[in-house]
Amino acid sequence: MESPQRSATESGHDLRLLVRAATMYHLEGLTQAQIAERLGVSRPTAGRLVARARAQGLVRVTVSAPDHLAGSIHPEAEADLERVFGLSEALIIDDTADGTRSGDAALGRAGAAVLSRRLQPTDTLGFTWGPEQVAVADATGGVGRCARVVQMDGSMTSVEYHTGVDHALALFSERLGARPVRLVAPLFADPDTVRALARDSIVSRALEAARSADVMLFGVGSVSTSTTLFEGAYIDATVLDELRALGAVGEIGGRFYDDHGTAVESSLVERTVSVPLDDVRACPASILISGGEHRRESILGALRGGYATVLVTDHPTATWLLRQQEANR
Repeated sequence: MESPQRSATESGHDLRLLVRAATMYHLEGLTQAQIAERLGVSRPTAGRLVARARAQGLVRVTVSAPDHLAGSIHPEAEADLERVFGLSEALIIDDTADGTRSGDAALGRAGAAVLSRRLQPTDTLGFTWGPEQVAVADATGGVGRCARVVQMDGSMTSVEYHTGVDHALALFSERLGARPVRLVAPLFADPDTVRALARDSIVSRALEAARSADVMLFGVGSVSTSTTLFEGAYIDATVLDELRALGAVGEIGGRFYDDHGTAVESSLVERTVSVPLDDVRACPASILISGGEHRRESILGALRGGYATVLVTDHPTATWLLRQQEANR
């Protein structure tokens, strides 16, 4: 029969072995093969020792940011956003995204950093037009590469209104080394015209490229007179009233949805020339870049609808989104 003293000795030996293996791995930076050689055990045993050390609470990993940066990064809130909304990544900027040029520029810099990490040389990048996406194009450097850049929504309108789509398309294609694909079409037209455009060889090819894009970059619009669609005379007060009555809270490329992210069946559906919401939801890497109090309801609806896998936003908006979703449980 084994004596209690011998068992205690072996337990103490095991503990020291766990601590030693964990120290080598986490502090000294040794590989599992090196740990195995140093301790005289097999490589699988070394791996199990490291795993057991963490499982038994012998290892605690902390990340400390420099004092001058600690207030501008929000890893816990980002992790909460990812968990609550099922995102693959959330990036929170410290600047205020208030719709001003400086706020859009801050979102653009963060969005460009995310985009450069997500793009592959053979990818097609699709984007909707809007100030945030223009800011991303302005901030995009020569890091990422892709094969094509395509416009996801029509932009032609009856009045003189600068959407920035040509500027963004030119910058993206130049800085990403990609072939530009322009969607030469209005955003809204009568249903017969939309059906005719869908049969047009040039427009249909552009739409197909956009619908099957590997990476999509988009902002969201609100249902108000301050939206770019109203300012650019794409929709009028009558349409806004209809959308509000149907519960619309936001739009992506002129496609409207409610606070649950469900597509709104308004009179615009058959009149819209853009990538459908189902295709946005199906995209493996869909980057939503937006922030500010004026966009919160629109962002929340888009996240609930599953249209984004990545979110770039500001800290007050992130806090509000988490609070709203918690209250909705």
